Amino acid sequence: MRARVALVGVVALAMLGLTGCGHGQSYCAAVKAHQAALGSLAGGNDRTALISALPIFDDLHDKAPGDVADDWQLVITRIRALDRALTKAGVDPSTYDPKHPPAGTTAEDRALIRRAAAELAAPDTQQALASVQQEVLDVCHTPLDL
Repeated sequence: MRARVALVGVVALAMLGLTGCGHGQSYCAAVKAHQAALGSLAGGNDRTALISALPIFDDLHDKAPGDVADDWQLVITRIRALDRALTKAGVDPSTYDPKHPPAGTTAEDRALIRRAAAELAAPDTQQALASVQQEVLDVCHTPLDL
């Protein structure tokens, strides 16, 4: 009887491992496929790198294990909020200077941009990003170059 219980336990663990591994492989394949692009975005001095990386982040979110899906969603939501605020204001994110905004940028637009940027830099967003990076390291055994 003990042997039978042990065998059932081993089979159950193996099935869980296979399920997680398959999902992890899809996620890891996506990470590896996007790694060069993310590295070049992060390595440059492009102030729009996070906005440019949104399609990549969407793909990684779609393939992410459930334990980091919410973290990916928070990061993506915050980046999109900043992108929307900049677009609404009609300003170029690569040259926008909050101390010297372009002529015609309303106080409401500046406040919206400032709020979105603050939320992107907030501790919960930074923690979510750290969780995502740690998950990639743990699951895929490779750093996520952000």
